[in-house]
Amino acid sequence: MSHLDPEVAALLAMGEQASDEDRRHLDACADCAAEVASFARAVLAGRATGEGEALLTPPDRVWESIRSELSLPDDTAEPAAHPREASVAAPARPHVAPRRRRMSRRPVFFVLAGAVAAVVAIVTAVWASGGIVPRPQVISEARLDGFPSWSGAVGEALLERVDGHDRVSVDLDASVPDDGYREVWLLTGDASDLVSLGILDGSSGRFDIPDDIDLSKFTVVDISQENVDGDPGHSGDSIVRGTLSAP
Repeated sequence: MSHLDPEVAALLAMGEQASDEDRRHLDACADCAAEVASFARAVLAGRATGEGEALLTPPDRVWESIRSELSLPDDTAEPAAHPREASVAAPARPHVAPRRRRMSRRPVFFVLAGAVAAVVAIVTAVWASGGIVPRPQVISEARLDGFPSWSGAVGEALLERVDGHDRVSVDLDASVPDDGYREVWLLTGDASDLVSLGILDGSSGRFDIPDDIDLSKFTVVDISQENVDGDPGHSGDSIVRGTLSAP
């Protein structure tokens, strides 16, 4: 008995409508039915991997590596000869009616396996080198309002989760003196306790939150103006402050 071409099996696995002849063959041939099922599992796994994730455009070196790994022709290769030119150069051949024949599954399997292995290795290498950055999940956000002594000062804070870790990202729009420095703090709702996240260098910054901080209690973000006096405590001179809440 002849079998389905591997290309046909792959198309059926991806959802292509089977012809009546192919359907009858799949009902009678356990080998071909198993091959279509195997391709379908690979397609399902590939689609599930990217579900819910934003698609990122990989750098050109990724495609170059894939092309090299699979020995694919370069985009700049010479175009194939025009059919009319080919017909002049090639001797005439008798017409042979096409017929169904069994094709070797091994080359197709090894090409697919090699392609998957190459893509996994390349994506892993790009991720490790910083080419792909995990997208942060915004947990809560806050508008930072200016204190009376800092008229016109505003800001924004985001509590984000990235790769299993929490951080606060802040943006500050305020006119500040040249001396001293600005510091970012987390405060409890009643301001009875606080923890420093670090010094704000410029108008924007990201600060990792220590694992032992209870974010259900430390819900207030504060940016203060500090003096270079050796005192690690809060100066009491807050520029902006706001409470984090779910977006």
